[in-house]
Amino acid sequence: MQKIKSLMTRQGLKSPQESMTDLSPVENLRIPSKEELRELREHSSDPLAEQEIINSIEEIYFSNDSFDMVQHELEKLPPELNLQELEDYRDKLKRQQAAVSKKVADLILEKQPSYVKELERVTALQSNLQLAAVICTNARRQLSVAKEGFTEASLGLLANQRRRHLLTGLLKSLRTIKTLQRTDVRLCEMLEEEDYPGAIQLCLECQKAASTFKHYSCISELNSKLQDTLEQIEEQLDVALSKTCKHFDVLHYTKVQLAYTLLGKTQTAMDQLHMHFTQAIHNTVFQVVLGYVELCAGNADTKFQKMQYKDLCTHITLDSYIPCLTDLCKALWEVMLSYYRTMQWHEEQDKQEKTSTPDDTAAAESDELVVDRSYVKKKLEHGLTRIWQDVQLKVKAYILGTDMSNFKYDDFIVVLDVISRLMQVGEEFCGSRSEVLQESIKRQSVNYFKNYHRARLEELRMFLENETWELCPVKSNFNIAQLHEFKFMGQCRSPSMSPSRQVASPYAPDQKELSLFQQYLQEGNPFEVHIEHKEEETEDVLASNGYESDELEKSVYQDYDSDSDVPEELKQDFVDEQTGDAPLKSVSRETIRSKKKSDYNLNKINAPILTNTTLNVIRLVGKYMQMMSILKPIAFDVIHCVSQLFDYYLFAVYTFFGRNDMYESSGLGLISSRLRTTLNRIQEGLIDMETLGENSGVHGPVEDRKEKVPSPHLSQLVVLTNSGNLYGLAQRVVATESLVFLAEQFESLQSHLDTMMPAAKKPFLQQFYSQTVSTASELRKPIYWIVAAKAIDYEQMLLMMAGVKWDIREIMSQHNVYVDVLLKEFEQFNERLSDVSRYVRIPLPVSNVLWEHCIRLANRTLVEGYANVKKCSNEGRALMQLDFQQFLMKLEKLTDLRPIPDKEFVETYIKAYYLTENDMEQFIKNHREYSMKQLANLVNVCLGSHINKRARQKLLAAIDDIDRPKR
Repeated sequence: MQKIKSLMTRQGLKSPQESMTDLSPVENLRIPSKEELRELREHSSDPLAEQEIINSIEEIYFSNDSFDMVQHELEKLPPELNLQELEDYRDKLKRQQAAVSKKVADLILEKQPSYVKELERVTALQSNLQLAAVICTNARRQLSVAKEGFTEASLGLLANQRRRHLLTGLLKSLRTIKTLQRTDVRLCEMLEEEDYPGAIQLCLECQKAASTFKHYSCISELNSKLQDTLEQIEEQLDVALSKTCKHFDVLHYTKVQLAYTLLGKTQTAMDQLHMHFTQAIHNTVFQVVLGYVELCAGNADTKFQKMQYKDLCTHITLDSYIPCLTDLCKALWEVMLSYYRTMQWHEEQDKQEKTSTPDDTAAAESDELVVDRSYVKKKLEHGLTRIWQDVQLKVKAYILGTDMSNFKYDDFIVVLDVISRLMQVGEEFCGSRSEVLQESIKRQSVNYFKNYHRARLEELRMFLENETWELCPVKSNFNIAQLHEFKFMGQCRSPSMSPSRQVASPYAPDQKELSLFQQYLQEGNPFEVHIEHKEEETEDVLASNGYESDELEKSVYQDYDSDSDVPEELKQDFVDEQTGDAPLKSVSRETIRSKKKSDYNLNKINAPILTNTTLNVIRLVGKYMQMMSILKPIAFDVIHCVSQLFDYYLFAVYTFFGRNDMYESSGLGLISSRLRTTLNRIQEGLIDMETLGENSGVHGPVEDRKEKVPSPHLSQLVVLTNSGNLYGLAQRVVATESLVFLAEQFESLQSHLDTMMPAAKKPFLQQFYSQTVSTASELRKPIYWIVAAKAIDYEQMLLMMAGVKWDIREIMSQHNVYVDVLLKEFEQFNERLSDVSRYVRIPLPVSNVLWEHCIRLANRTLVEGYANVKKCSNEGRALMQLDFQQFLMKLEKLTDLRPIPDKEFVETYIKAYYLTENDMEQFIKNHREYSMKQLANLVNVCLGSHINKRARQKLLAAIDDIDRPKR
């Protein structure tokens, strides 16, 4: 297309609009003249032919690439030129050019109106541009005139005014900057005065002012300095916050919290506070323990400060253990009290904020305040358990760091009491049951108590083996509640209350419902009160391990006056403590009643019968119960050990005074099946029988024997074979009745022990009381039977009865001599009982048992004597009845015992002589209480009178049938 344009340019004139060459895209096209247009129309041909001519043009002429067409055509010429061919080719090119020109001319004519219209617009634009140039020229000329019309003085005045205004603002800014630079000194003063809210408020205001003048270069350095100062204030504020962990001060803590509120870091402050409390607990306990360790170590080179707290606790000496524990608890109390007061402060603040009505400005911040309060409240509540857990772990490490198995009892009780008070603090602090403390103190207690109880059993054995079973002269109004070991029971209403609380209750009755934190909120320390009162009230407990009574206690609880010094009014009638019988009827009958020697206590005051060993056992029970009341987790172990004390005492009394191989042969049922079961159980479970043999240690493991105690041996000073003192009756009475008294004290303690015993273990306690404690009085029968069996010469009576002739033929009116001899023996027995009662009061149940045994043995001796008779007539049987009635009549004057024991036993045997054959056979089957010899003699004596030989054989066969199963 460019080639066509160039061709057309070379052939025609340019457009007359030469000044607008930049505005037309067809600037190089020559517009055909009218002559040319006319010529072209004249030579017009068929459009199809023209189109064929145009199509015959080479493609290269239509390409966009510029090329030299002349060069192109010349290169196409053949090597040998032919004029005719050249002319023909030239004519062809002309025709092609003519066709193209015509085509272009047609297109131009077709666009002619648009072209003319556009030319008119260009002409109008040119005119407007010329007018604008004239306006600009005039404006510039007028501006030049205005510039020359103003004076430089007027503009200078305005510039000076503006400069003055700027300088005034600058002076004000400089004064502010100077003030900001001087605030550093004031901030330091406020920090020294601990005015943290004021310092923070001032620093924040300075920062705000500094941000206004940040465009000054000096302000950037000041702003950095203020930021450092603010960080320094936060550090000092953190230190101030940590001080509240040990000594809480309301004003101080209020300042700190207000300062954190200004900083907008209330939640951060609470996180820091809990971290400081944890650190305070660690530092406090470490410093307390370290101080005692270094004090006791003296000039040792050991670097205790570098030790871990747990290792440091192992270096505490036994002498410093309790003071260190007390100081440790005091220090921890201060930390927990500070936390308690911190919570109290926040609760009061919440109440004040809720009561105050927020205005419109405060309402916008209420949501954020609610969030902060909620966070603080939850954090403080969760912190209770965390703080107490840290306290427990620190105290646990201290408790387990020392072996307490060798502590004195009273020292160990102090430790238990301190820990009990600490657990009470924990319960009031966060409602915790202090499982960590309970488990650690339980471990130490079980270990200590095993060793302690083992030593006490060995000491009890030693006391029993050295006991002479003399009466310990206590006052008639003696009661175990008077002993210091049982003071804790009288001072507490509930067994679950710790001794420290029990001690405090009498002195502060108006504070019973107040918690420890309420009592000691402002001043004082519960552990200080505990120690001081412990020293005042229980100094005697610490005296001698509970076995030796001192003179003070003797003067308070024991009566050392001899019987001769007792006023006569004290020797009068009284209610017997064993039976509760009413006093004797009247003084006027005293002389008559005194002849009935069943009451051998008329010349003694109504004082309990007990020995020093009994009193020691009671004291030991009190100590065990005190330990149990402080530490309930080992209550069952303690009660089990208490039962072993009673078991061993009972077994010792039985072994010393009641063991005899004649029990079974007597047929009197002296030992009940329950008592026998109890004695067998004690012997198998508590008594180390292997030490009695030569091959001790060969049988049974050592571990089992550690839990057992060797059987005690009766002191050689106690003589039980002398008939003059009724075979040691005084010692037997003291021993047996002291056991009964001990059982009564155990009965009085049952309800208290039951409250201490875990529910799952209560059947053990019930079984102990029903099968052991209640059998104490049953030992009277076997023990006193030995005296009754030896006090009267029953063998002599049998010999005298054997010399009596019973086959007489006439009724006798005079009884036999052996009855008088037997009665004489009873009178002598009665006198000897009176002699013994001068030294030891013989209670009514004891005298009844003694008389019952003697009468029973006498009656059985009578039956045995009658059974030895070879021949006997009816008159002889009547004489037997006469003798027995005489014996009963005289005997009833010697004793108040009614009915006479075994009276029917004798009468029935005598009357059996008159039975017929059939009645005799039925008698044999029904009366198994008689021996085979006695029954056989009855049959043999009746032979010939009313029983024949056949009946005799039959009856003897029946007796043999009865005896056969026993063989």
